[in-house]
Amino acid sequence: MTNEQYFPSFDGTELYLKRDIPESPKAAVVIVHGLCEHQGRYDYVTDKLYSAGYATYRFDHRGHGRSKGKSVYYTDFNEIVDDVNEAVKIAAAENPKIPLFILGHSMGGYATALFGAKYPGRVRGILLSGALTRYNHPIMGPLPMAGDAEQYFSNALGGGVCSDPAVVKAYEEDPYVRKEISVSLCNTFAGGLAWLKENAKNFIDPALIMHGAKDGLVSEKDSRDFFGEISSDDKGLLIFPNLFHEILNEPVRDDVIAHVIKWICRRLN
Repeated sequence: MTNEQYFPSFDGTELYLKRDIPESPKAAVVIVHGLCEHQGRYDYVTDKLYSAGYATYRFDHRGHGRSKGKSVYYTDFNEIVDDVNEAVKIAAAENPKIPLFILGHSMGGYATALFGAKYPGRVRGILLSGALTRYNHPIMGPLPMAGDAEQYFSNALGGGVCSDPAVVKAYEEDPYVRKEISVSLCNTFAGGLAWLKENAKNFIDPALIMHGAKDGLVSEKDSRDFFGEISSDDKGLLIFPNLFHEILNEPVRDDVIAHVIKWICRRLN
């Protein structure tokens, strides 16, 4: 069963949400997408999770996809993490008898890592893919950026998302992928990453941290550093050789998704 709706976030901003619920799900997974993209780019992952018996909840970040709010824009890092929290609350309320997990990619991994540090103990486990957690590769230059926070610059991330040219082409032609990024959003990374480093010790949930060794957008050292600093007793680190940024879209994505499903399955009881 698939259904979709808008829900009000903590400040009333209407966010687009899609549910895919199999009969008698074993667990629920909230999927958190990356910068400039949208939840629809996770159809394949959703199908695999659905076939394995897991319900999925996907939402578009504010200012992304079909959600409301100023385009690709934040004023404070707490906005993105509290949006995640609202989606988690919906999934938890609708699935009180089964475990709940979060899977976050790139900026969504950043938001999910922040969620784990700010709201520990609310989910059974957290999975990160190519997550921005330390900014070891300063792709946007020094943060915060100088100049007018209200300015926008072109989204030039497409070429680095995947080694598969078809995925890159689809990304660049996707009408729901935003073509510009605000300086204000990028500047919130500075505060969010500083806060995350200071509070990584508060991250206690079971975690699987995954990264492509050839990720040209977010350094795999971010994941290695974050893995070493969190307080989780149950944590794993997978660095995949030869994979680019979107490990869930690479030609070997079935192998990566199999790791995700296996990891979740082992933590159902």
